[in-house]
Amino acid sequence: MKYLLIAALVLVVWFLWRTPRVRAPKAAAPTPPPPGRAPALPQEMVRCPVCALHLPRGDAFAGSSGRLYCSHEHRAAGGN
Repeated sequence: MKYLLIAALVLVVWFLWRTPRVRAPKAAAPTPPPPGRAPALPQEMVRCPVCALHLPRGDAFAGSSGRLYCSHEHRAAGGN
């Protein structure tokens, strides 16, 4: 009898705990997060004539002949 009383008490508490949650109006939809930075525009890629590495034109080092290299060392090795 004692276990039946405990089970009934647990069911009543669970029902009372759940009822306000079910009937409560749902909150408004959460606002979306603010938009982040716009994606960067694509850059022109160039190829280092020494090692064949492709890199953005802005990161390349120009030689005296106008060729673009990936580093100062390759610029020196390329004859410029």
